[in-house]
Amino acid sequence: MIRRLSILDRSRTREGRPVPEALRDTVDLARTAEELGYHRFWVSEHHSVPGVAGSAPTVLAAAVAGATRRIRVGTGGVMLPNHQPLVVAEQFGVLEALYPGRIDMGLGRSVGFTTGIRRALGRNTADAGRFEEQLAELLGWLDGSQRAHPEVHARPAEGLRIPAYVLATGEGAGIAARAGLPLVVGDLRARDKVTEVVGAYRGEFRPTAWGAEPYVVVSGTVAVAATAADARRILVPEAWSLAHSRTRGSFPPLRPAEEVEAMAMTPKERQLYEGALAGHVHGTEEQVAAELSEVAELTGADELLVTTSTYDRAALLDSYRRLARVAGLTPRAGL
Repeated sequence: MIRRLSILDRSRTREGRPVPEALRDTVDLARTAEELGYHRFWVSEHHSVPGVAGSAPTVLAAAVAGATRRIRVGTGGVMLPNHQPLVVAEQFGVLEALYPGRIDMGLGRSVGFTTGIRRALGRNTADAGRFEEQLAELLGWLDGSQRAHPEVHARPAEGLRIPAYVLATGEGAGIAARAGLPLVVGDLRARDKVTEVVGAYRGEFRPTAWGAEPYVVVSGTVAVAATAADARRILVPEAWSLAHSRTRGSFPPLRPAEEVEAMAMTPKERQLYEGALAGHVHGTEEQVAAELSEVAELTGADELLVTTSTYDRAALLDSYRRLARVAGLTPRAGL
């Protein structure tokens, strides 16, 4: 079994519910995750996506950290090509100053989802190619080693030890290895590819002041319920959102599973929907325990970062409680 278990929540919106409710749900889920003994709780960055409310991850991370006491809090991730590294350093410096020893800095390489979003952000697809350069600059702001602007200091970040993680596959894994940083890689449906990327990362890893040895976080969707059918139903709303986005160009709010299952889909929608359902870790507690043991053996991962989303919040919370039992997490008392 993977020894650490964490959650990435994307603040998914739900059809018929106000968008701000998704952000409050994220904060509430973080409290539950802390009580159940999860290691860390991360939030994401998405711009102008109808199905996702989390557009400002450092702001949301501050709300999560303020609502919890012990669980590590961070981002999965801040998309560095969308931002100036100095500003990112300052934001995380404020978080670490307010919540010392609890803040993680997860960093991704993606730029805006559409041409319009990229224009609004003042970015283009070529900016993703500057990620390694931006990452080095960001780390330099934190440890005081940057020399491009000697008269400028990232206060209060400079000198603070804020763990950084690279969310990446392929070339991005090499960037993490060269920087001596932990790697976050997904998803569990492509286990052979994940194993290949992880192996390359470990082989290329160079110890630096930021990390002495490789550390691998495998990210994926996990759904646990009383029956395998109930666990599969947890996956249905997200699977339909993905199929919708691939056929209609927008990623919509989650719909109830029973509505999705009753829909008349086109052959293309049906193909994409069934594909989006396939390969995730899901089932009863016993079935999920066996699958996660297989994942641990294949990847040698140090940590699993779970990203499950569904319309039914009660089913989602029950899944996370069951998963905590599967992993043998120790609930935290006195919170």
